[in-house]
Amino acid sequence: MMPAWCRAIVLGVLLGGLLLGPNVVMAEEHVPSSERMWRQLLAEAQALGLPTKFLKAIPPSFVRFEFDDLHSYAAEYHLGEHRMVLSRRLSFNGAGATLRPLGRLTPIEIATLYHELFHAYLDYLVTAAEASPQVSPDPLLAFARAQQGCRYGAVLITPVVQRRGETEERFLSERESWEALNETWAVFVGWVIWNQLELSGRGGQSIQQSGKHQDEWVSRLRIADREGTLLGYYEPEDPGERVVARKRYLAPASRLSEREAAVLMKEALEFSSGLLTRASGVFSFVDREVARYGQCE
Repeated sequence: MMPAWCRAIVLGVLLGGLLLGPNVVMAEEHVPSSERMWRQLLAEAQALGLPTKFLKAIPPSFVRFEFDDLHSYAAEYHLGEHRMVLSRRLSFNGAGATLRPLGRLTPIEIATLYHELFHAYLDYLVTAAEASPQVSPDPLLAFARAQQGCRYGAVLITPVVQRRGETEERFLSERESWEALNETWAVFVGWVIWNQLELSGRGGQSIQQSGKHQDEWVSRLRIADREGTLLGYYEPEDPGERVVARKRYLAPASRLSEREAAVLMKEALEFSSGLLTRASGVFSFVDREVARYGQCE
């Protein structure tokens, strides 16, 4: 016969399971779908060895995920609305209810997602700073605002994208310069993720470790900087100019700078000190070959 104290414990466990079990399920069901997706995204990104530092800084409830029939892009983030619109192609079984596991997305899809997630990160930093103006802004945001003035207040653009050698100077408004910085930085983040996945695969040797994958990644970075790949765009405020071009792409001379890359690699992407040193050296070397426009002091 079971002792009385054993029967009491078993009864308590059974009753607890009956009483608490449904409550646990109900609590999970009441977690907004966007928050569940955010937690899923973080866990899967970490499992794939992808950077998560800047993602962890964003509260799970900040971004609202939606699915729609996007044709031009896999994802679009709407600044100020805190809204991430994803293509139905990225949803589980195409149902538009939740995100497919990252392990089942292509490198370019994950890179595009990271590009848009970085927009969400800057949006969060701006929102937090505006909500608490008495608090010192996040160091990355303070750096971004400084770069916005000295690097993106005046830029060179390529009026005709196919003719990259032909450039024009533009003096950008507050909104235009912030968008140009935002897009340039997000392009770099997406580029980092795409090349990491291309080289390391899912579970291969990390580019953070010295070896052939890191060597190849650094080589690709040198080529990308030399060819002016790491640059953004902005949408002109002037209605007349928007008739001519909906987007103005920055010229290679207004591409990402060494200092910007170093801050992003350290503060947002958690590069190891060894890789950070090697990557920064790439920009220093190329700067002697291909001049940049609008250097900051």
